[in-house]
Amino acid sequence: MTESKGTGSSSTQKVKTGSKGAGVMLIAALMTGYSVVYMDKSMISAAIIPISSQFHLDTGQTGLIMSMFFLAYSIMQIPCGWLADRFGAKRVLMASMIIIAIFSYLFGIVSGLALFIVIRFGAGLGHGGYPPSCSKAIAENFPQERRTFVQSLILSTSGIGGILAYTLGAQLINHNWRIAYAVLGSLYLVAFLLIWIFVSDGKKDDKPAQAAVQTQAEADDKPKFSTVITNRNVIVLFIAMFLINIVLYGNMSWMPSYITKTFHLTVGQAGYILAFNSIFGTVATIFSGKLLSKFFLHKERPATIGSVLIVAALIVAFVLSKNLVVSIILMIFLSMFSTLVFTSIFTWPHKIMDARVIGSAIGIVNTGGTLGGFVAPMTIGYLVKLAGGSFTPAFFFLAAMAACVAVTVLFVKIPKQKKD
Repeated sequence: MTESKGTGSSSTQKVKTGSKGAGVMLIAALMTGYSVVYMDKSMISAAIIPISSQFHLDTGQTGLIMSMFFLAYSIMQIPCGWLADRFGAKRVLMASMIIIAIFSYLFGIVSGLALFIVIRFGAGLGHGGYPPSCSKAIAENFPQERRTFVQSLILSTSGIGGILAYTLGAQLINHNWRIAYAVLGSLYLVAFLLIWIFVSDGKKDDKPAQAAVQTQAEADDKPKFSTVITNRNVIVLFIAMFLINIVLYGNMSWMPSYITKTFHLTVGQAGYILAFNSIFGTVATIFSGKLLSKFFLHKERPATIGSVLIVAALIVAFVLSKNLVVSIILMIFLSMFSTLVFTSIFTWPHKIMDARVIGSAIGIVNTGGTLGGFVAPMTIGYLVKLAGGSFTPAFFFLAAMAACVAVTVLFVKIPKQKKD
């Protein structure tokens, strides 16, 4: 598959939801699911504090619990991307919500390190289906020129999920972390119902449309999965996503523990600070989508490199700061620039890849991200343990990973733009 195929089918794409209102409800349903997914990812970093205290777990063990979730997440990304391309996004989205709901309920009732690891691994299997099938749903229902904005709008739920995790989630955890996970499981069921009602069955809808607009030659020319997984841009973006997610999930997983220890805060107080930070993350994601769709259109590489080098500098400044107000300001800017980098890398395939295999492409690229999520919590936990409880070496490691992203994206091959 050549990169120039990225816009090959865009002229035949249109919103299949039948009306503007239906399109809005489809986006709302996908955003609801993503909000709960991100709430889950963020909430574990707060829940791990009382869990580690109750069951006498060290940073290495708690890091392992968080990392095993991302290992399972990584395993399922590519298979679920293929399933979304093969059977349609809606089926995979619904299955993901049900699986995660079950394991959320289970996490709230089990006890012991081994069971925590197994249950979080199971939850990760469910999570693996959501990002690629969500991207597939976008490709099935929106024209190519709108996909970056719609994708970034949906990704803004990372901030909404963070707000939910650090307000509702943190307060429930302060009261009883087991109740918090029962509530989380129920929220997944709500998301399942919204997806069932408002997300169209794109696979079914595509058949008459494809028959009308595709020739047999075009159908025969559809790239094979083996071609997608060996595509240069897919491989480069896989590595870039791996590195930036080490930074993102390293921060997300250990930030509550770091600020509660460094500034002597309660989980509830830390939760409010992190919720405030998540508001800026939400705004940054939406703003990033507009920047990448308009101002930085076809300039994704310099935008990504500049932003990620700022991220590296902010991480160093953050860990060296011992003033709470200064640290909060640095955290906010770190969140905003990290979000721009993540959004740029995650939405890049929509601009340079064939829409017919976008589920598989996003699945592969995001596997890099989830592997980064697997490596980060465990690595940070052991670095903190080796440093006798100090987070400084761990944050310097995250800064180095951010700098590596800048080098990696230099190798993205930008397709030549066709002149009208």
